[in-house]
Formats: sequence, C-alpha cells, structure tokens
Amino acid sequence: MKILLFSDLHADVETAKALALCASEFDVIVGAGDFANVRQGLEPVIAPFLSLSIPTVFVAGNNETPDELRQACAGARHVHVLHGEACHIGGETFFGLGGAVPVTPFGSWSFDVDEDDAARLLEACPPRAILISHSPPLGILDKSSAGTSLGSRAVAHCMAVKKPKLLVCGHIHASSGRSQKRGETLVVNAGPSAMIWDE
Repeated sequence: MKILLFSDLHADVETAKALALCASEFDVIVGAGDFANVRQGLEPVIAPFLSLSIPTVFVAGNNETPDELRQACAGARHVHVLHGEACHIGGETFFGLGGAVPVTPFGSWSFDVDEDDAARLLEACPPRAILISHSPPLGILDKSSAGTSLGSRAVAHCMAVKKPKLLVCGHIHASSGRSQKRGETLVVNAGPSAMIWDE
C-alpha cells in the first residue's frame, strides 16, 4: 500500500491543489490535521481532495475541530474523518486522534485535548494499526525551534502498547518532514511538503 502523508497546510490552497494533483499515484491519502488557520479557510483547502475517488483519512488539527472537518467533507464518501475511531481500507486499519495534545497556550480558538481524554480515546486503537495523530508522541519528532519537546504522553503510551506499524503526525513545524523508527513503529511528522509510506 502506497500512502501520501501530509499535515499542517494552514489554509495554503495552492499546496493542497499540488498534493491533490499527484494523488493518483497513491492508494490512500492521509492528512494529519491543521488544514485551516486559526479556524479560517478550511473549506477552500479541503476542496481539492473532495473531487478525488482515492480513499482519504483525515484528522483535525488544533486549527479546526472534527465537526468542522466533517462538515467540510460532507458528501465525499471516500473521505474518513477520524477522532477516537477507526476505519478499514485495503486490509489496513487506520485510527485517528485529532487536536493538540497536550493543551496549548493558544486560547479558546485552538481545538485541544488534554492528556487524560486523549488516553481514553486512544484505548480503542487496535494493535498494529496505522495511527494518525495531529500531535506527535512525547520525545519523538516533537521538538520546537527552541528545542523543547512538546509531544503527547498519551500518544507515546499508545505507541508503546499498541505498536502501530505507522504513526503519522504533524503539529510541531520545526520537526516536520522527518521520520524516525522507534521499535516496531515508523513515526512520520509529515508537514505540508508531504512524505510517502510504501509497504
């Protein structure tokens, strides 16, 4: 299965169009959140993906909510918006967790999930799934430009226990465009330039 991975478009419609144009080369598209920018510009950046027929899995970032993302994708049956739930595509199980974990200092516009709620949602993640989490696991591809680790303890715990074969994240821009193998899991902080997983 060949998967196109990206995150953190932040209302960049031109980048979204470029990603959609190359999507025909892939079996699945995965977007790990932050399509909008401070809750603005979601529909235009989602639109290029809605006319495709390729199975697509999205999770919300902290710049949009799962409900806002579902509404933007309404009517596109090939798009699965996941938050504490799974879907099955081509023999693989995909599980999603949206939002920023832990809670950010950004204020009321940011869709944040605290560590306890994230842990509860992640309990439903099946073993060896493909996990899509907007937030990276604590200590892995989660360092800010200041060198501070900003990832999630709950996501790290889920990774250790459920051993997803692939964990796709974003959120921390300074660590984007990189991948790291940790145990049985390949962690990819995808970023807007996109990365590829081919198994």
